[in-house]
Amino acid sequence: MGENPAKSHYAQLNLGEENEMEIFGYKTQCCRKALCIAGYILSCGALLLLFYWKPEWDVWANCVPCSLEEADVVLLRTTDEFRIYSRKNVTWISVSGIIKSRLDYPSFAEEDSIFSKALMKPSLQVKSIQVQKIRYVWNIYAKQFQKVGALEDHHTCSAIHTKFGSGLTCSEQSLRRVICGPNTIDVPVIPIWKLLIKEVLNPFYVFQLFSVCLWFAEDYMEYAAAIIIMSLLSISLTVYDLRQQSVKLQRLVESHNSIMVTVCRNKEGFQELESHHLVPGDMVVLKEGKALLPCDAILISGQCIVNESMLTGESIPVTKTQLPQADNLKPWKMHCAEDYKKHVLFCGTEVIQTKGDDRGVVKAVVLQTGFNTAKGDLVRSILYPKPMNFRLYRDALRFLMCLIAFAAIGMIYTVCVFALNGEEAGEVVKKALDVITIAVPPALPAALTTGIIYTQRRLKKKGIFCISPQRINMCGQLNLICFDKTGTLTEDGLDLWGLLPSEGNCFQDVRRFPADHSLPWGPAFRAMVVCHSLIVLEGKIQGDPLDVKMFEATNWVIDDSSGHQIEGQRSTHATVIRPGPKANTASVEGITILHQFPFSSALQRMSVIAQETGGEKQVFTKGAPEMVATLCRAETVPSNFESKLLFYTAQGFRVIGLAYKSLQSGKQSTDLTREEVESDLTFLGLLIMENRLKRETKPVLEELSDAHIRSVMVTGDNIQTAVTVAKNAGMISPTNRVILVEANKIPGSFSASVTWKPLKENKTEDDGNLDSGSQTGRRIRLAAEPGQFHFAMSGKSYQVVAQYFSHLLPKLLLNATVFARMSPSQKSSLVEEFQKLDYFVGMCGDGANDCGALKVAHAGISLSEQEASVASPFTSRTPSIACVPELIREGRAALVTSFCMFKYMALYSTIQYLGVLLLYWQLNSFGNYQFLFQDLAITTVIVSFTEAYPKLVPYRPPSQLVSPPLLLSVILNILFSLGMQILGFLMVQKQPWYSKTDIHSACLSVNNHVENSSSASSLGLHGVGGGDPTEVDNGYKSYENTTVWLLSTINCLIIALVFSKGKPFRQPIYTNYVFIMVLVGQLGVCLFLVFADIDDLYSKMDLVCTPTTWRISMVMMLAVTLAVSFLVEEAIIENRALWLWLKKTFQYHSKSHYKRLQRVLEQDSAWPPLNETFSLDAVTVSVEEDMGGHSNPTFDSNEDAL
Repeated sequence: MGENPAKSHYAQLNLGEENEMEIFGYKTQCCRKALCIAGYILSCGALLLLFYWKPEWDVWANCVPCSLEEADVVLLRTTDEFRIYSRKNVTWISVSGIIKSRLDYPSFAEEDSIFSKALMKPSLQVKSIQVQKIRYVWNIYAKQFQKVGALEDHHTCSAIHTKFGSGLTCSEQSLRRVICGPNTIDVPVIPIWKLLIKEVLNPFYVFQLFSVCLWFAEDYMEYAAAIIIMSLLSISLTVYDLRQQSVKLQRLVESHNSIMVTVCRNKEGFQELESHHLVPGDMVVLKEGKALLPCDAILISGQCIVNESMLTGESIPVTKTQLPQADNLKPWKMHCAEDYKKHVLFCGTEVIQTKGDDRGVVKAVVLQTGFNTAKGDLVRSILYPKPMNFRLYRDALRFLMCLIAFAAIGMIYTVCVFALNGEEAGEVVKKALDVITIAVPPALPAALTTGIIYTQRRLKKKGIFCISPQRINMCGQLNLICFDKTGTLTEDGLDLWGLLPSEGNCFQDVRRFPADHSLPWGPAFRAMVVCHSLIVLEGKIQGDPLDVKMFEATNWVIDDSSGHQIEGQRSTHATVIRPGPKANTASVEGITILHQFPFSSALQRMSVIAQETGGEKQVFTKGAPEMVATLCRAETVPSNFESKLLFYTAQGFRVIGLAYKSLQSGKQSTDLTREEVESDLTFLGLLIMENRLKRETKPVLEELSDAHIRSVMVTGDNIQTAVTVAKNAGMISPTNRVILVEANKIPGSFSASVTWKPLKENKTEDDGNLDSGSQTGRRIRLAAEPGQFHFAMSGKSYQVVAQYFSHLLPKLLLNATVFARMSPSQKSSLVEEFQKLDYFVGMCGDGANDCGALKVAHAGISLSEQEASVASPFTSRTPSIACVPELIREGRAALVTSFCMFKYMALYSTIQYLGVLLLYWQLNSFGNYQFLFQDLAITTVIVSFTEAYPKLVPYRPPSQLVSPPLLLSVILNILFSLGMQILGFLMVQKQPWYSKTDIHSACLSVNNHVENSSSASSLGLHGVGGGDPTEVDNGYKSYENTTVWLLSTINCLIIALVFSKGKPFRQPIYTNYVFIMVLVGQLGVCLFLVFADIDDLYSKMDLVCTPTTWRISMVMMLAVTLAVSFLVEEAIIENRALWLWLKKTFQYHSKSHYKRLQRVLEQDSAWPPLNETFSLDAVTVSVEEDMGGHSNPTFDSNEDAL
């Protein structure tokens, strides 16, 4: 049964967000509910259990579809590929207790707020649902559920200042508190009984319970008891583990739930209250000193320095500035664009320092509370992890379905055999059901995760922490890694190399450091002294490493002693910079930083307003040279600016532009907008920083290249610097050409152009404005083979291409190696675009501005000192990219282990299944202890101990179970096993000593008396006993049973050995000493059972005595099976050359989007275009005629390949 999305019955929740869902309205119907209750009783709870597993069936059975407005139950469905359903009851919140004595609703909530739109009159109730800890209320006017617990996005900057600047009234606050709920990130420790019930109701354990009941009915007492003990042990360990996680998570969040805060009440002044009473819109006053933030808040006055390492993993203090009082109609987030976070204080982060405004107060408006906050979002991502759609798990379930179909065939065979032999109906049913418990290994999903658990432990020993273990297998498939540059490929700290000052639109001589330490006093020196966001914390200067190096070169010191600087008539808390003991003589006592516009990745610059003691106010700006130059007056920028910039960036230097201007007195510095401040500047020169490659960068990138894993650089730095670093690091070979892709949007129109140019190096042309006139006559044609050329582009060009030339983007991404001046959102977008081309993308960065990309990538690796950075699934303790190949190696080993375990579990159950079906032909089966020995003794989970192979080979392990080599391996081994068991079964009947009724006939000729035989005489197959009355024959003993059981048991060990794959992804199996010892031990026990003739042992194991020649014959059959299995596995299944030849012969091509595109481009002689410009109109025509095969870069999934 599906959903019919009629307009009022269906809506979307969290549209465009990561947790987007579809919501359907339903109304409970009494007669349907009564029928369902009857069904629960009649089915002894089985129907209830089914509804527990399938909540959508529960809703469809109990309710009828209705509009969301009338619904008392809603059904939610995720919009991802999993389409997971969940059921929620609609609840009513009554606010009549707050409003009953008032008539004026507007005093409680302004008309445009969700609080007034959700209030039903006259009942004064609010309709709500709670989904994943977030509360949604019904908007009566918009006819939809809307999130509460967050300030609405539509407010403008000025509206936030005017509406919330003086705080909420008590009545407004009370209403919001009732509707939004408490401001707590409440993660209660789940009671053990709840965890126990949830675990027991897992389909795996329900299947175990069914099996155990069946075994008890068949008198398999010992076996059933052993399985119960094992299951209880497994459940106890899982529950203990879950409980520990629950306690740990609760400890993580409880510290932020009860903090005392000062709030401002409209008309009532300041009051202290506990943080769980805060609501969106409250005005909080931040006091001096360190404090943890209990909510997300927008800073509306003053300035804060915050430690956000809990969120980003980067411990560099971040400066937060007040929200500007912009008087436009844009919502505040749109007005601030990507920089809105510069005004937001996030929950769970620590305020290190506050600087008051002109009235000495630091105020912030509560933006989000509870689970809506940044920290709440993090906790929710732990509580409700996003499922991974990795083919392995999907294929495993499909294979499980095949085994169930296989079991169904066995059931039909069983019913036919037993019914035709006149067995009782009850006995036939039991035997038929028994086939399912044998053929379907319920431990299959668990077996797939064992490799992951051991890999996680190995990674932890190597300093790599993982908060998302299911991604480990994905690491084995990575074939493209995006690297951040600064701090990842290059050293974190930059060394100051020199300053290239500019005066009167001409560059002066370069001043080298530390040789020319005596910088003259002037604007450039003043810019180095004040243009930073450094702070003094516990006597130590802290901040961005670039800022620290620049400031230390001046020999000045920060005097951060809470002094106040008089500015006009008002006092402001400000940072004062003074000459240090080693500083050159300066004409001033100190410089005060009055206001900061912090560095923004989107704007690529930062600015400060500073004032010399007794002097005028000045603005100093530093940032990307190209950006700073555009803000300067043209006459102050040297004419050779571009060539000088290219000269230094081409050598791999990091270049920073400096500029300044004097401010006219009159306007308060805090009242000036960034646009006013950062305009008509005077260019001061270029600060040149040396950014050395880390020692391990080049060898790691070479290792990845040898393994055919693509490396891409994604940085915020200059494009020429990035290309040079890429060349030095070995990403771009010296013989390869670099083509600059430059795309521009024509201002004020919907048209755009894209140009391909060769990147000039160490020449006098600028990389952004190359003169291509000399080459217009002769087109340069490059070899079109991938790898012969590399594209490089800036973030601006990437944005334009993505927006206007989306059909070209996939073609560019195939050979793009350098992406420079990329903003955080562009980095995330780039990773997603690579994923759409079917690349498995890894992202390695240092946490802060890479957060988005680290989360989006298949495997995000954060180089952070934090044990587990929330920014990414993996965190490396050592800030080195050496963790990347290590993670890929371990991922590949885990993936191969999962395949080995899978193949083994499938074969092991099939071998047992075939043996039982053979014996059913004679109305026989395995005995109690025979099943017990096979299932408990023959465990090979320790195959997971095998470590990863140290060398990365240039190909990946298969990613899908339903692949020809794997299926062939399983099918051939099933056939070998079946052949051997049938051979044994038939051959034993042909032996001269064989007797169907007398199970002692074989050994009588040897021993001449019954007492020495392996068990008491048993005539017939159903326990017609004779001989010694103390020995009972339970009807399982026969020559066929003994032969088939011994063959199938040792066959399981053979399979374990044959499937224990070593090279090229794991160490050879002989290095796994534990596995080898256990295997040898198990084989020894089995051979002992073959050759021993101990009466009591054979009696207990339901075995019978056979002549030594037959025992040797069985061992020879097993040896032949081992040799054939091993030979087939090595010569056919693991023969990569053979499979490549077969692929070539049958013209099989990879269905990956990027591979298909590569084949198309190899045939395209016009690619890559060089010294050509495509305009939007020209391209639109060529799309239809030339590029239809890849006109849409969106991901076409690999479903057809499975």
